[in-house]
Amino acid sequence: MSELTLVSTHKWPLKPLVQAALENELRLLEAGTRRTEKRLDQFEAKYRLSTVDFIRKYENDELAESLDFAEWVGEYRMLARLREKMETLRGVNFEN
Repeated sequence: MSELTLVSTHKWPLKPLVQAALENELRLLEAGTRRTEKRLDQFEAKYRLSTVDFIRKYENDELAESLDFAEWVGEYRMLARLREKMETLRGVNFEN
């Protein structure tokens, strides 16, 4: 567990501002996740291969290198990072 203490030099409440910023960031991450999932779906349809099977074959050097495959791997890795960030933000609790 990580803990963060924020101190503001202004008299305005900081908590609502931070909560709103985190909620906005979460919405942006969710939108990015949907776009990335859509892109993965497009690759799966084009190559008639699930992303899980593609990644397995790609990591085992069973596929020739191509720009599409490099993009597919990048989208797959991006989705993992987006989901990790969303999980982190969803786990934030305010103590006071």
